[in-house]
Amino acid sequence: DDDDGGIVRSGYPFAMAFSSTMSTLSLAAAKSVAIRGDAVRVNAAKPRAGAAGFTVSANADADRLRLHNLSPLEGSRRTKKRVGRGYGAGQGGSCGLGMRGQKAKKGPGTRTGFEGGQTPMYRRFPKLRGIAGGNSNGVNKHVVVNIGDLAEAVAANKLDGSAEITLESLKSAGLIKATGFYRNLPLKVLGEGELASGLKVKAAAFSESAKAKLEAAGGSCEVIPARPKWSREAAAAAAK
Repeated sequence: DDDDGGIVRSGYPFAMAFSSTMSTLSLAAAKSVAIRGDAVRVNAAKPRAGAAGFTVSANADADRLRLHNLSPLEGSRRTKKRVGRGYGAGQGGSCGLGMRGQKAKKGPGTRTGFEGGQTPMYRRFPKLRGIAGGNSNGVNKHVVVNIGDLAEAVAANKLDGSAEITLESLKSAGLIKATGFYRNLPLKVLGEGELASGLKVKAAAFSESAKAKLEAAGGSCEVIPARPKWSREAAAAAAK
């Protein structure tokens, strides 16, 4: 692009020139164009026949965004409170922390949930039952299966009704998925559902209804003894 008499000519169908004060914008257009800038909008029309050209001027906005006038939003920055500088700082003689006490001293102050010595909120509320309340009563102690599930598995040929049903056979048949925390738990049979034929079931525990239904159908319930709990005395006796 060349410079001809203060006019900068470019490949666009118009030419632009700035004055020495950088406050006016001049355009010389060959056809109808529209210029939209950050702070100035100028429309230039096609000149009449026989006219060499014309100039359109517009005042530039003084509040355009520039590096020298960048500033944070109002209220986003606050002056840091200068404590311990006497009454002239505006916090009085105690730095705005009150007169003596634990909260007026150095350190973190009171612990979370402390209410001055009265019974705090987390102790006033009733506790939840089971595992949600932090007790071990809600933790599962067995892997459970119902009588109805065993009957459906036998009818679908997933289990052999003439063989003994154990925890291993239920795992291989896909009736229970004892993974993770449940992989070491014993089996317990519950009494939901109905049973038409007798089954031989070996488990660590049976509910009363499950035991009654199995025996009424001609089956058997064999209780597997639980693994003895480890103790120091038992381990010492076994080592002798």
